[in-house]
Parts: sequence; structure tokens; C-alpha cells
Amino acid sequence: LSSVPLQILFYVNGIYYIFYFLATLAMIVYKSQVFSYPDDFLAPDLALLFIMAILEVLQLYLGSKGNLTEEEAPLGLSLVITVGSVILSVYFLVWQTYVLKADVIINAVLLFTYGLESVLKVIAIAAFVS
Repeated sequence: LSSVPLQILFYVNGIYYIFYFLATLAMIVYKSQVFSYPDDFLAPDLALLFIMAILEVLQLYLGSKGNLTEEEAPLGLSLVITVGSVILSVYFLVWQTYVLKADVIINAVLLFTYGLESVLKVIAIAAFVS
């Protein structure tokens, strides 16, 4: 009953998130050097990026574990954690101090993968329960 497309998406999302994290970190450093980035906002933006990385690791681990063991509890918890990751991604898309076009593009891709992943998680949970 394990979902192969979901497992593939976990792998792809893990690779993409490494790129996302490094690109966002580089852009925050770039913005702090080029623009007049308020010091009061630099630390929270960096902290939120690292919190998002921790949530992403948990989400991918629990989702992969739940899918491979065909247990709905870890997969459901992964789905809940995805909501927090989506909120943080929207923060980096809309509410951070400076939003570059590159921010919009990489966050749009990340939000698309979260949406697709969530749909596949719900389908997998429904298959495991029945």
C-alpha cells in the first residue's frame, strides 16, 4: 500500500529543499550587504529559515517513515508539520523584509511541491486506513 509517487516526491523535495535553503540563505546575506537591511529583521529572518529547515527534516523523515511502514500516524503528523512549513514559505514569499524575484520563484516551486505532497499524503492515509 505504500505510495511510490509519494516516496519519490519525498526524495525530490529533500534535494530541492537543500537548494532552497542554500539559495535563501545566500539571498539573505546578499540583501543584508546590498540593501539597507534593518538589523532588527536580519536575525528573525535567519532564525525562521533554520526553524523551517528543522521542520522540513522532521516532515520528510516522518512522511517517509509513515509511507514505508504503512502507518497513518507518522504520515498524519508529517501532514500537520507541512502546514507549518507552508506558513513559513509564505512568510519568505510575502512578508520578509525584501522579496526578490528569485524568492518568488523558489517559494512558488516549494509551495507547489508541498501541495502535491499533501494531496498524495491524504491519498496514502486513506489507503492505509481502509
